[in-house]
Amino acid sequence: MAADPAFDEVASILADRGIDAIDCAIVLGTGLGAVAEDVQDAIRIPYAELPGFPRGEVSGHARQLCYGTLHGRKVLIYQGRAHYYEGGDSTVMRVPLGVLTAFGSPPLVLTNAAGSLSAEMRPGSLALITDHINLNGPNPLIGDRGDGRFVPMVDAYDPHLRGRFKRAAEKAALSLGEGVYMWFTGPSFETPAEIRMAKVLGADLVGMSTVPEVILARRCGLRVAGLSIVTNMGAGLHGGTPHHTETRDVASLAAGALRRLLRAFLSEL
Repeated sequence: MAADPAFDEVASILADRGIDAIDCAIVLGTGLGAVAEDVQDAIRIPYAELPGFPRGEVSGHARQLCYGTLHGRKVLIYQGRAHYYEGGDSTVMRVPLGVLTAFGSPPLVLTNAAGSLSAEMRPGSLALITDHINLNGPNPLIGDRGDGRFVPMVDAYDPHLRGRFKRAAEKAALSLGEGVYMWFTGPSFETPAEIRMAKVLGADLVGMSTVPEVILARRCGLRVAGLSIVTNMGAGLHGGTPHHTETRDVASLAAGALRRLLRAFLSEL
């Protein structure tokens, strides 16, 4: 990705606030902000104080950075993300993720709340994303310049990091499903017909985030892992009638399992 002065500007601000080494960066999805409560010696910076970071608000997203020590590792936690549906901009997380290149390009863990298309992955469970499908939203690299924009997406969800998460799940005695995530732009939930289409195309999970971030992160050369917290069954499946309150509340209840998984994962880094 072409050099962006905003990356250096934000990196300078973060350094002035005491942020230096980062072992792992984590983006928290809807209802998962409680994970940041475990961070020791936390430095918290609202997105509104950082140029190029998203403004606005979505229920379940605090919209601030949290830096400190989590299970013996230096972590930078993004409490909330911006979504394409908020302003029609698929590049909205470009600066927040791009700034990681100024800190040694640590591994990036993206979490989200997702709907399940599989009877084996029920609400409240965790799932590892193995790949994604994007048929509904614009690519965030449209308008980028240079040959670097032709980003290979084979193993976009880093196999090494996925292996670490599988071992972490075993260590934490947690069940960890896995599958393909399909991005829908939202903010309306998917129709039963769209869910049937997604199943035919090979999707196991559906949601309104993550995919643009993975593409942007790979453009920056970051290694990425993706985790979904299953908050509902897809529309029309096993009585699924998804709504935002359900998504937020079930994700909050499942945050404890995510905390255990992250603890085991970080101990292996």
